[in-house]
Parts: sequence; structure tokens; C-alpha cells
Amino acid sequence: MSPVITQPVAGSAGAPTEDFSLVLGGPLYQLFLRSHLIRPPFGNLGGRLAVIAGLAWLPLLPLTILDHRLAAGVRVPFLHDFEVQARLLFSLPLLILAELIVHFRMRAIAAQFIERNIVTDRLRPAFNQVLASAMRLRNSLTAEIVLLGLVVIAGPFVWRQTLALSSSTWYATVTAPGLTNPTAAGRWYMFVSVPIFQFILLRWYYRLFVWCRFLFQVSRLDLNLVPIHPDRCCGLGFLGNVAFAFAPILMAHSGLVSGYLANRILYENAVLPAFRFELAGMALFLLMIILGPLCVFVPTLNRARLSGLRTYGRLSSDYVVGFAAKWTHGPATEPLVGTADIQSLADLDNSFAIVKEMKVVPFGKDAIVRFLVIIAIPLLPLGLTMFSLDELLKRLITIVL
Repeated sequence: MSPVITQPVAGSAGAPTEDFSLVLGGPLYQLFLRSHLIRPPFGNLGGRLAVIAGLAWLPLLPLTILDHRLAAGVRVPFLHDFEVQARLLFSLPLLILAELIVHFRMRAIAAQFIERNIVTDRLRPAFNQVLASAMRLRNSLTAEIVLLGLVVIAGPFVWRQTLALSSSTWYATVTAPGLTNPTAAGRWYMFVSVPIFQFILLRWYYRLFVWCRFLFQVSRLDLNLVPIHPDRCCGLGFLGNVAFAFAPILMAHSGLVSGYLANRILYENAVLPAFRFELAGMALFLLMIILGPLCVFVPTLNRARLSGLRTYGRLSSDYVVGFAAKWTHGPATEPLVGTADIQSLADLDNSFAIVKEMKVVPFGKDAIVRFLVIIAIPLLPLGLTMFSLDELLKRLITIVL
């Protein structure tokens, strides 16, 4: 059986759209299929977690034991390095788990454009071309080679310049100001563990680019948007729910930042409030890469809203003029009680209210609140650096209640 299981999406108007997936393809996916680390479509999650996380983290254990730096011996021993543990045992597994969740939550995303008649039969050929283009990018061998080369060549240097601690640790001994002598464990971490993590992370950024490009191209089609749709988004409200498929990616980023800050607070005498701008920047960055792509529909939704206001405003005027002429400007020709005109007037009012309340982005405030809660969860342990557990729980209860 061939390991290539993706389906064609271009061609006739009846081409399948249910197989749209940001993750079900690409050279690495095919490699995992051949090595049986994946059972189609995304089975054997435990095996992938064990192999990838084990390759990145497990060799560090005996190497630090041999160097007597596992739990003591230096200022920052291996088991006390919160940034490394968060990176390899929390964020890395979450990024791998995210593939499974994103695949099953988004597999029918393209089909919903068809099922909701947002993409009409007339647009199906153009829509299928957009799908095919996205799948070609997802499966790009060139893109993954570039990402791999980037992390192998620049990854260790970037890590040493931005994340490495300046004191003696399990991965390096400081011999002079600005000079460090890496340990055996440090070399493995720098040239194997860090590139593995960076490649998987950058691969997700590339997938998010493919997702954003797909949405942008769809937004430029002549979509059949109905301003009085109850979701207040012309029928595109389902896109806001899809964004939460990326929750593991949000938590992976937040956990990585949490580990980084924990090291700075515990080993470099920093305080949590000093990183408020970094935390705000992280939240803004994640907001841009997860919910930001949905904003490509802003011009389209805004045009639909303005058109709806004109259309239903004119309809409302015509109706109320006729209503007034019938019921207030002369003798009634039928009994007022039981007439359908009153109910029709109320229905028209509700329709016009929906158009007025229509959002120009396919998500609401509740999506942003849930988004902030997701990224806040891995950061909660940092509160213990400022408050006791009892005080922290009291503050959380006060906020919730």
C-alpha cells in the first residue's frame, strides 16, 4: 500500500473537500509513515512522543549523571533547569499532540464552505484550485529542507545568544566573562535537542502560513454571504471555533515562556513584573498567528454588512410605509387582532438588528477570553514566585467569582 494517502482536490466541481488537512502530508509525514511512527491518518501518537521526546531529552539524563550535574554540582543542574524541562517535556509533546487535534478538528473545514452554501456551485472550480494550491504548499519538500537547514545551521547559535544562562549550568561551564565550555550533555542539547524542537516549531509556523494563505485566497472569492445569518458573521462563524484547534500550540508557547521566566527569576534574581512587556508581546504574537489569519475576511464581511444595511434598510422602509398606510392612514380593511402584519414587522426588526450587530471578524469577545485563559494556564506556577499558594488560590477565586 502506498504511504501517500492525501486526496486530490483540484479538478471538477465535485472534487472532495473533506480531506483538507494542514498536517496530513509533507516529507516528514511520509517518513513517519514508512517508519511506522504513524498509522494513517495519525495513529501511534504514543510511539511518536516516545521517539521524538526521548531522542531530545533521554540522552541528557545519563550524560548529566556522568558529569555529576543531574541534580547538583553546579548552580543550575539538569533537573532544576525549568526552561529545558518545559521545552522538552511540556512544549515539545504538545506540538506533536497538536497535529492530531488540528487534523480532526479541521478536516471538514473546507466542506463547511460548501455545506453552508458560502461557496456556490459556480465557485467550486476556483475553490478547488485554492484547496489544491494549499495542499501543494503543505507537501512542499523544498520548504521542509529549508526549515531543516535553518535550524541545523542557525539554531544552536540563536539558542546560545538568546536563551542560554550566563552562569555555570549542566550544559556549560563559564570559564571567563563571555566564554563557556560546553559539556557532553550541552553539545547533545545544542546540536540535537534544540534543532529538533526548533524544526517542529518552525514547521507549525509554516503550516499556519499555509492556513493564512488559504483563508486569504478564499476571502477573495465571490462568496455567498448572507448578512442576516444568526451567527452574526454571514455564516462564517464556524471559523472562530476552528481557531481553538490550535490550543495545544498556544499552551506550548506559553509553557516555553513560563520555563524561560522561571529560570530568570530563580537564577538571575529577576522578578515576574519585570517581564510584563514580554508577556504582553507573547500574547499579541500568539493572537496574531492564531486569530489574526481570520481577519483576512474583514473587508469581505464589512462589505456584506454595509450592503445588508442598505438592502434591509430599504426593505424596512418599504414595509413600514406600507404598514402605516394600511393601519394608520385610513380605515382598516381587516381585523387588527390576529393579523400577520404585526409578526412580520417584528421579524423584519429582528433581521435588521442582526445586520446591525454583525461582526466584521468571524470571532467574538468570548473567543479572545478563552484564548487568554489557554495561554495563562502554563503561566500560573510563576505566580508562586510572588505569592504563597494559599494567597494565589484566594486571588484566583476572587477573580473568578
